[in-house]
Amino acid sequence: MTGVTLTKAVKRYGATQVIHDIDLDIADGEFCVFVGPSGCGKSTLLRMIAGLEETTEGQIHIGPRDVTRVDPADRGVAMVFQTYALYPHMTVEENMGFGLKMNGHPKTEINEKVAEASRILKLDDYLKRKPKALSGGQRQRVAIGRAIVRGPEVFLFDEPLSNLDAELRVDMRVEIARLHKEIGATMIYVTHDQVEAMTLADKIVVLRAGRVEQVGSPMDLYEDPDNKFVAGFIGSPSMNFIEGTVEGGKLRVPSLGNRLVDAPVGLPAEGKPVYLGLRPQHLTIAPGDSDIKLDIRERLGGVSYDYLIPPGGERIIVESRDNTAMTEGTSVVIDFDTADAMFFDGETEQRLR
Repeated sequence: MTGVTLTKAVKRYGATQVIHDIDLDIADGEFCVFVGPSGCGKSTLLRMIAGLEETTEGQIHIGPRDVTRVDPADRGVAMVFQTYALYPHMTVEENMGFGLKMNGHPKTEINEKVAEASRILKLDDYLKRKPKALSGGQRQRVAIGRAIVRGPEVFLFDEPLSNLDAELRVDMRVEIARLHKEIGATMIYVTHDQVEAMTLADKIVVLRAGRVEQVGSPMDLYEDPDNKFVAGFIGSPSMNFIEGTVEGGKLRVPSLGNRLVDAPVGLPAEGKPVYLGLRPQHLTIAPGDSDIKLDIRERLGGVSYDYLIPPGGERIIVESRDNTAMTEGTSVVIDFDTADAMFFDGETEQRLR
């Protein structure tokens, strides 16, 4: 097993640059997740590591080897795609061992490696079945098994759960986490789903427009985001951002009843815009004389999400564990502890600390 290092990695398609000078270290045995919105460059970056996309500038090392110009087959990586790409006429056993067979490995070695992958992925009861007789989750496990038998130095996953329904996605997240724990391999995983990123990763790389916005552990990014984009992307439901203006060393927030908020951080100059960031669980509401209305209440059993409409402001989401009846259309007042709030420069969107 080994780590991956990217140094000033750049990707261009003609005059269009899609990956911008990325420096990144992924440690041996680390589970690293690339996350970001569609079109941010996460799959392109993964394919550059795999060798399926040529790196325009910079270097990619896998362990001590510079693999920037090395063929994909010689990089020591195995990739699991969004589509399973199984051979329909072959059994599970034959699908998993096919790559080794084509490379001339002895049958006894192939059988041993397939048996070990089957044990890890709990596929022993399905080895003689063909893909059409498997569920979506089972097919994805076969695709992962095909990668395992190759014994790669690095596993690459390109949105492997996107084709599964919600329940199977949860099951497969657990399977992939268990797989990483058992074999201890370096894994790089691409997803647009921040829940997958939070639950699977040792390290998250947040990408936007081909640039790295922030790198850190899931809780580091959740509790200490560097900017408004990361704060809004990590966490579900996402953070509320409420616009305000600096006034007399405090923050005047019109959509919160023109409230003046004390900021425990340095604010920009008088009159400058600032975003007040509050996660849904850090807000409380109660019926009261206010211009803020309860629009929709989503009841999810032990928790509810209240969607509020302040006058002239963005929608605000509040997480509530209070099951008391509050009808939609009720006027509410909002309260919060400024110790839970984050503040972001309204022009640069960088966190104020």
